[in-house]
Amino acid sequence: MSQSKNDDGTSENVVWHSGDVGRTHREAMLGQRAGTVWFTGLSGSGKSTVAVAVERHLAGAGRLCYRLDGDNLRHGLNGDLGFAEADRTENIRRTGEVCRLLVDAGVIVLASFVSPFRADRDAVRAMHRSAEMPFLEVYVEVPIEVAEARDPKGLYQKARAGEIRGFTGIDQPYEAPDQAELVLPTASLSVEESAESVVGMLRDQGLVGPA
Repeated sequence: MSQSKNDDGTSENVVWHSGDVGRTHREAMLGQRAGTVWFTGLSGSGKSTVAVAVERHLAGAGRLCYRLDGDNLRHGLNGDLGFAEADRTENIRRTGEVCRLLVDAGVIVLASFVSPFRADRDAVRAMHRSAEMPFLEVYVEVPIEVAEARDPKGLYQKARAGEIRGFTGIDQPYEAPDQAELVLPTASLSVEESAESVVGMLRDQGLVGPA
């Protein structure tokens, strides 16, 4: 049976049900302001490593945060997706929706995804903006040669050998952000320096209080 669709692709018969406890109530209970920190960059740039360090800082300060990692989501929610352009776009769309749900729960979300296409990241930003939720993009910037020299998963080597097709930075472009709230040049910054910069940004944006 065919159904009419709304502009966002959902069925006209699907209606969002709001409860009596909203995000501001949950934020008040937690003593923080929720939002998404989106780490983007080449494989090997240090996205996940920095996010882990930020998570440690925030948890140590009693802040409720949750880290979403690209590889982790592909073990479950996004396990049916490949790495073609359409699949990458859907991967980021689904992740953006998960971020919104977690932010609505009052959580500070740390999302680490290559997310090579600017339009996909901008779509997640718009998704947050429409819900009046903070979205902070962190560009984890390294030269391709540095990322390739690190190659913690051996992916660049496989891509150079033709064993992986459509690999970002080799035979697929990476579109750097043009409106990132923070740029981390991890070739010259330590993990701790990078994490402190992110936590400082969260303070400046009012998501967490003073140290």
